Amino acid sequence: MIRVLAICAGRCAPLVVAGRGASEAVASAIVKSPVSTLDAAAAIEVGPLGVAGDEQADLSVHGGLDKAVYLYPREHYAFWQTVRAQAGNGEALAPGAMGENLLIEGLLETEAWIGDRLTIGEVGLRIESPRAPCFKFNARMGFAWATKMMVQSGYTGFYCSVVRQGKLAAGDSVLVHPGDRVVSIEQAHRMKHRSRRS
Repeated sequence: MIRVLAICAGRCAPLVVAGRGASEAVASAIVKSPVSTLDAAAAIEVGPLGVAGDEQADLSVHGGLDKAVYLYPREHYAFWQTVRAQAGNGEALAPGAMGENLLIEGLLETEAWIGDRLTIGEVGLRIESPRAPCFKFNARMGFAWATKMMVQSGYTGFYCSVVRQGKLAAGDSVLVHPGDRVVSIEQAHRMKHRSRRS
């Protein structure tokens, strides 16, 4: 069964990132916190630009109509917990740690196809693209090679557009309505990064 484990949102705030020889603060909303969990399954409104109460700092890479809602598989959390511990940070990862809006289980990048539609509660989503991580992800994870590891692992999660507004809650099942299924999220990610290397 595919389901939502948590719904997360965050506001734009200063994020300290490592620069050349110093640190600087940049605006970011990558730090997200749960607003609906299995223990407190509040119904949250989702509009054309995403989850109520959520913000994006740089709409050129996150947010907008085609990247309104970011989904991330819980199955990858163990990987990130391990590599963070190896980098010296053993603090447990909470929902929202990847900057995701929906922490889900049961749907990986290899099984998510661009153009597939998802029904979650009242909400309809369309799978659009894999995430392309930026330098802010390194700061969020706490080590300098996190972005590189996301690219190499393919554990990107995926962006969706909103095709039907409404409310959803943690615990809601995710119904998949197949599209043409020409390119999966995993394939789109691999093709993008293979073309950059050639």
